[in-house]
Amino acid sequence: MSELLSKLGIDWKLLIAQIVNFLVLLFVLYKFAYGPVLAMLDKRQKKIEKGLKDADEAHKKLAESADMQKEILRKARIEAKDIVEKSYVQAEKSKSEIAAEAKTQAEKIIANAKDQIELEKNKMITEVKSEIGSLVVAAAEKIINEKIDEKKDKEIIGKSLI
Repeated sequence: MSELLSKLGIDWKLLIAQIVNFLVLLFVLYKFAYGPVLAMLDKRQKKIEKGLKDADEAHKKLAESADMQKEILRKARIEAKDIVEKSYVQAEKSKSEIAAEAKTQAEKIIANAKDQIELEKNKMITEVKSEIGSLVVAAAEKIINEKIDEKKDKEIIGKSLI
């Protein structure tokens, strides 16, 4: 075999030395380069996984907050609708109350006006009766040409007006 190696141009002592050197270099690289690189890669992989996990949690929280926001907006819309409906009902109620109050006041004003008109009418009738009575007495005096006493005046006025 040594002939075969020498014909190929390989020195077996040099080959063994190179194999030993390669194994030493492999051990040194494994101990000081490959091990720390693997540890660093493992650490980095864990950091990335943690980042992805945190991102997923953030997405979940964002989705939850979006759902919560939608729910709050929905409740606010419902509450606003209720407030508007209550305001409308209150406005209609106030409108009805104001209309009823205005109608009541108008009826009172009309009743007062009717009473006032009736009083004025009665007063006018009384004044007209009094004047007519005076005119009747004056006419009767001229006709009779004598003055009748007050008792007789009232009696004649009463008979004339009936």
